[in-house]
Amino acid sequence: MSLIFLYLALGALAGVLAGLLGIGGGLVIVPMLTFAFTGQGFAHDHILHLALGTSLASILFTSLSSVRSHHQRGGVAWPVVLKITPGILVGTFVGAWVASQLSTNFLKGFFAVFLFYVGTQMLLGIKPKPNREIPGAPGMFGAGGVIGIFSSLVGIGGGTLSVPFLVWHNTAMRNAIGTSAAIGFPIAVAGTMGYLLNGWGMSDLPPYSLGYIQGTALAGIVSASVCTAPLGAKLAHTLPVDKLKRIFALLLYVVAVRMIWSAF
Repeated sequence: MSLIFLYLALGALAGVLAGLLGIGGGLVIVPMLTFAFTGQGFAHDHILHLALGTSLASILFTSLSSVRSHHQRGGVAWPVVLKITPGILVGTFVGAWVASQLSTNFLKGFFAVFLFYVGTQMLLGIKPKPNREIPGAPGMFGAGGVIGIFSSLVGIGGGTLSVPFLVWHNTAMRNAIGTSAAIGFPIAVAGTMGYLLNGWGMSDLPPYSLGYIQGTALAGIVSASVCTAPLGAKLAHTLPVDKLKRIFALLLYVVAVRMIWSAF
């Protein structure tokens, strides 16, 4: 029961932060699951893979409600989603395979570097200036592949990468966020399948795991995050979000240092 409450609390926190700060829940879920799985004594070689796979599986559920909300407000550029999805699917699936070949310590270091990158973006308020049009099919396939690979390697829905990409290509911020939410679903589908298949049959996985997806953690996270994400969105209209983003950026730095420390 204590584990269920732990995962529910993690899901609730991830949902609020996702709605409040407009970040992917994976930025919270992956490091917290890493620490939780380590504390439970899971096999070290599988800890990061389980955290990444479980994070992407949770996005399968949470992204649907987000996409529906943005679609109702006309915030999703569906032609862009259709053009980038093939590259997203290929890149994410390949990224999951690559991650399965890498050690837990390497993935910890890679994720920590990514946290430093996101934290710096938040701390400095870095936003790309729009200066070009959406590329054609080959360009979108390539962009989708890159976004998919990195999203799979760090267990996120891709918003940290796809929103700047879309804004850089003259997409209004409101539509970039909504379109990125829609892009998160194929990332979650391909990533979930990739981590499930690449972890299938591995020894020393914890009970209730399907490949690199830990079922108990997934159930708790999804149950809570789906309920608390709307609360976070509501709070975004009343709280000083810019100040909160800077505080959260410092927290990301702390988590990154902690992950690097644990790797050595």
